[in-house]
Amino acid sequence: MAGTSSVLEDSSLLSRLDRALLPIEWFFALISGIAVFSLMFLATWSVLGRKFFGSPLMGYVDYIEAAMPLIAIMGVSYVQRSGGHIRMDMLVGALSGRVKWLFELVSILLILVLIVALIWGSWAHFDRSFDCARPFCSRDSSIDIGIPIWPSKLIVPAAFSVLALRLVLQAWGYTRALVLGLENPVAVPLILTVAEQAKLEAEALGDD
Repeated sequence: MAGTSSVLEDSSLLSRLDRALLPIEWFFALISGIAVFSLMFLATWSVLGRKFFGSPLMGYVDYIEAAMPLIAIMGVSYVQRSGGHIRMDMLVGALSGRVKWLFELVSILLILVLIVALIWGSWAHFDRSFDCARPFCSRDSSIDIGIPIWPSKLIVPAAFSVLALRLVLQAWGYTRALVLGLENPVAVPLILTVAEQAKLEAEALGDD
């Protein structure tokens, strides 16, 4: 499972690229959070409309379907950067040195291959839906209120492309750690022990 991690920084090119990509990931995660909040608002609107006015929000299911890629995918790269995805920390934590970095590198490369395939497939899926010769540039739309589907389909390859960039940076970081035998490489999530996590929390409280 995912544990607490930290990402170290320095003045290297890799670290600068890591910090340059982070605002984009943060913005995508923010959009995802706003989408979650918006669906909570729409759910309240629909329930209150049904209860007091006998008419729920028209197209509520369509809005949920359109927002689902925002909720499920937009923040995936931000979580990858922070090491928050499900992973085998018990196994990885038992490794050390170059063996650990080799394991991490192979894992990242396998994920990268999968994500590249998903980018290709999701872009083709979007391309089948997008046609500016039609109204709203859409070949298909939602069932109830006719929302164009292609914007939601475009979110998937866009978010996965940002994730692919993050994976390339992390593969670079793990390769650098493997070749140079680094103990604490930059631009990759380093899993913290309970003692290290407690120390960071105490330092944060001390700063406050």
